[in-house]
Amino acid sequence: MPSSTAVVPAAAEASSRIILVHGTGHGGWCWYRVATLLRNAGHRVHAPDLAASGADARRLRDDDAPTFDDYSRPLLDAVRALPDGERAVLVGHSFGGMSVALAADTLPDKVAAAVFVAALMPDCASPRPDVIEKLPLTDWVDCATDEEHAPPSVLFGPEFMRRKLYQLSPEEDITLSRSLVRVSSYYVDDMRRRPPFGEDRYGAVRKVYVVCGQDQAIVEAYQRRMIAGCPVEEGAAEEDVAGAVADEEAAAAVAAAEEEAAVTSAKEELVAEDGAVAEE
Repeated sequence: MPSSTAVVPAAAEASSRIILVHGTGHGGWCWYRVATLLRNAGHRVHAPDLAASGADARRLRDDDAPTFDDYSRPLLDAVRALPDGERAVLVGHSFGGMSVALAADTLPDKVAAAVFVAALMPDCASPRPDVIEKLPLTDWVDCATDEEHAPPSVLFGPEFMRRKLYQLSPEEDITLSRSLVRVSSYYVDDMRRRPPFGEDRYGAVRKVYVVCGQDQAIVEAYQRRMIAGCPVEEGAAEEDVAGAVADEEAAAAVAAAEEEAAVTSAKEELVAEDGAVAEE
């Protein structure tokens, strides 16, 4: 079984700027272990709280984050604030993939690579929320949803988190996540009003997808379906990641992606024996 740390030495060879993007209901806190690992390896790491998430003071119901752009504003501001000539690797997990896509579409010249870790990855042909609406997740267990207010919201329940998100995690991480999870939204209606992401913008940004075979929220078959729609030019088993990823910035992003999948998504292994990393 390949180790999830197999590419860390390759990633540590050069200092890269990496921005880690959390998923629904979470915050920058969920990257606490991988952020430490990457900083100790010499990388410059930022894990922002998106609007009304983590420690961000805004509230979803106070009209502080009415649109997906508003929700993603902390990421957009972080990318926009990069010094002239500097680019960042963006790593998104789960719903964080949508914010990564938005940042890549808005500021493509500042994005060195977009990395999706068992994440929603839109294409450039379909409506933006298409990958959300087609997600084959039907058992929401004890999640609380509110479709009557704008934006519609979801709050992950403790059993949903234990069974679907943290099923392989130590109890300490489950306790941490349950104490910090917040109400959030998938912003489907808002994104439906926008055109698809641009071929010459988001579509032109280099992409890496890390397939997680044990993910229970975005299952492997759906991950591969999204990859097929992007499309994929090359695939590599985990032990071949360092060779498949040509530049050190993307290698660093894959290292971050692997660690995030192992910690935040409760993976004892990043990729199952037949898992793969697909790169565009």
